[in-house]
Amino acid sequence: MSTTPPAAPSSPSSPKPYRLAVIIGSTRDGRFGPTVGQWFTALAEQHAAAELDVIDVAGLELPACHPDWGTERTPALAELAARIEAADAYVVVTPEYNHSYPAHLKHFIDLHRTEWNAKPVGFVSYGGVSGGLRAVEHLRQVFAEVHCVTIRDGVSFHQAWDHFGEDGKAHDPQGAAGAAKTMLDQLDWWARTLRAGRAERPYN
Repeated sequence: MSTTPPAAPSSPSSPKPYRLAVIIGSTRDGRFGPTVGQWFTALAEQHAAAELDVIDVAGLELPACHPDWGTERTPALAELAARIEAADAYVVVTPEYNHSYPAHLKHFIDLHRTEWNAKPVGFVSYGGVSGGLRAVEHLRQVFAEVHCVTIRDGVSFHQAWDHFGEDGKAHDPQGAAGAAKTMLDQLDWWARTLRAGRAERPYN
């Protein structure tokens, strides 16, 4: 009778990271968006599952008018569309303007169609009393129209300027970071599941 112990099961290889596009949606002068965006990006970088691409809408040269879908894209717009297409998931960092989302953010979303399809999107919102939640509720409808799955749990900063110091660090890092981790964990599941689904069967 052999006394050789059974071989230990091999450990599974590390899953391939998914590509996460962090979209900073504010374009207003003196905006607070970069502070919130940098805070979230630093947390997301620690989430080993994701490779980040930060897209700041304020830094994009978007056309004033929406081009016809049959028009060939400019090199800048083609490059931007490729970044949207390459992402497996998105997180939108948005303020609330007049009970809704920024106009430039909506214009940015509307410039793309199939690039968004069958991918998850999460939200980090900020503002006054509402914490940007009304903007998020409106964005959920917009992203549903471009065939995205929105993550239920998100991050919201009420009276956002009171939550951050001059160094850009959150005053209550544990609470906010905990909410961000919950969202990133859920986003990870959706990103991988939908990526596998798109690979197995093209989304129409």
